[in-house]
Amino acid sequence: MADDELVWTDDGWCVACGVNNPRGLHMTFRQEGECYVCDFTPERFHQGWEGIVHGGILATLLDETMNDMLSRNSEPVATAELCVRYKLPAMIGVPLQVRAWMTRERPPLWEAAGEVTDAEGRVVATGTAKLMRVKGDL
Repeated sequence: MADDELVWTDDGWCVACGVNNPRGLHMTFRQEGECYVCDFTPERFHQGWEGIVHGGILATLLDETMNDMLSRNSEPVATAELCVRYKLPAMIGVPLQVRAWMTRERPPLWEAAGEVTDAEGRVVATGTAKLMRVKGDL
């Protein structure tokens, strides 16, 4: 099957936001002005070093929030490029907030940015992404 024939379908098993995935992160989102927001409290099984959230989990939180912002509100996209910068350790059990916003629109490519903050409002990670439109069935 050629790439241009592929239709991306959401079957609810996304590891980040899938409602059918019992081992997923079960991320949910809301719009707050120009930002797309997700609240998430990491548990021990999200750990890297003892007591600290694994960096891959933080990257997933940023990626999914930026991606979902477009896929749910515009048209389906897939992440073409993701850059994450880690600023501070995110601690297990401490609520996190993920915020994402658009920075540039050049269909079929969009650019977004985001940040993860802890309960004290400290930025623990930032990210940017380039997202490409895909043929999808959401």
